Amino acid sequence: MMNLQKERKVSKDRGVVTYEECRKNHAASIGKYAVDGCCEFMPAGEEGSSAALRCAACSCHRNFHKKVVRQTEGFCHCCFSKPSTPK
Repeated sequence: MMNLQKERKVSKDRGVVTYEECRKNHAASIGKYAVDGCCEFMPAGEEGSSAALRCAACSCHRNFHKKVVRQTEGFCHCCFSKPSTPK
């Protein structure tokens, strides 16, 4: 069981995650839609710090940016799906 978990972690590391354009709606309070135009997430601090989750360009949290997972050779999402359990 432990070896299987280690293999999955290694396989997960083969996917490359990037955060692209900011999708925060700055006009939501007035019922409109307006984004700030930030095209790519750039961490405002060192990895591991709370500032690393804020964008240096637009000051939004990383979760507002579009997450893109690019597969690399030998990586597939099918390996990480939970098995169905009969009821």
